Amino acid sequence: MSKPRPAILALADGSIWQGSAIGVNDGLAVGEVVFNTTMYGYQEVITDPSYCGQMITFSYPHIGNVGCNPEDFEATKVYAQGVIVRDMSYYPSNWRSRQSLDDFLKAHKVVGIAGIDTRALVKKITAEGAQHGCIMSGDIDQQHAIAKAQSFSGLLGVDLAKQVTTQEIYQWTSGEWLPTQGYVEYQPEQKTHIVVYDYGVKHSILRQVCQRNCRVTVVPAQTSASQVIALQPDGIVLSNGPGDPAACDYAITAAKELISAKIPLLGICLGHQILALACGLKTEKMSFGHHGANHPVQNLVTKKVHISSQNHGFTVSKEVVSKDIEITHQSLFDGTIQGFRHVHLPILSMQGHPEAGPGPHDMYSIFDDFINLIQLHRKSDVVNFNTIVNE
Repeated sequence: MSKPRPAILALADGSIWQGSAIGVNDGLAVGEVVFNTTMYGYQEVITDPSYCGQMITFSYPHIGNVGCNPEDFEATKVYAQGVIVRDMSYYPSNWRSRQSLDDFLKAHKVVGIAGIDTRALVKKITAEGAQHGCIMSGDIDQQHAIAKAQSFSGLLGVDLAKQVTTQEIYQWTSGEWLPTQGYVEYQPEQKTHIVVYDYGVKHSILRQVCQRNCRVTVVPAQTSASQVIALQPDGIVLSNGPGDPAACDYAITAAKELISAKIPLLGICLGHQILALACGLKTEKMSFGHHGANHPVQNLVTKKVHISSQNHGFTVSKEVVSKDIEITHQSLFDGTIQGFRHVHLPILSMQGHPEAGPGPHDMYSIFDDFINLIQLHRKSDVVNFNTIVNE
């Protein structure tokens, strides 16, 4: 391995963090600096489209020890602007590994930095909020890097779903991963047809839906409600994704029309926020968001507490809550809304990432609840939520 090139992380307040380049040896990246607290699954994190426009600081100090592989992608490419770590493992050891994280970042043209005090950086973010930053590697110009960080406009009011969405409609058939077979291909009976709006959908969401004996059709973010209704779905999932939900006016309009059509809806992460806006609620930017695989969430219906995966910088505001909306889940970190359902209509919504990838499987049950909701809706336009298992 050749000697790493120098790199810096420059923040908009003028502070400079010096380290070594990982990924692209001579490059520059600008974005919102956030931190993720997960201890594993860094490849899934880096390939999550929800990180478009952001640079990921891993709070766990040692990253890269199991390498990377072709199976653990959550999207077809890397959308994160940059990667920040304390210690990089250049010699991974795992039977599934095909390349080191450093080589993975190089292959996907990602700029990164290692060797900085990520604990101090995380403390700064929690105290002052997510930072605007610039990673520069190779030939360093500190003042230019600071100027680039200061020129970053942020994510408030920015629609990023258009940047990460698919450009065409496609079918998804891949389900769970088995060590001896890889990802299982499902040929479900044509009973339950789920259409998924791709605002930056993770592959793990598609797998969770598919393996519940569903036929899955994925559509671009700007697909109209009438086009989706023409596909004759039994249910519709509004997926995760990056950016400000309030900027996705086309998605909010489509969601309102789908609500009027009384088609069962499940919102996840950005889709949860879009669904909330369509139901008359409001959203707001968080100070530094929730990013990690260890966030406690309480189900207010059953009083059970689950550990969840999270990745969002916006949240549904508690200031405006419709009488037709029942809040079902809340964060035990800060009390923010983590889930809701409509009192009369077939609508479920979840802020966290129930599909994990990476993370615990505590929230898998939301997918089962959604299938139950679809089956109930087939029998009656009036939904009795007491018959749905909400674990």
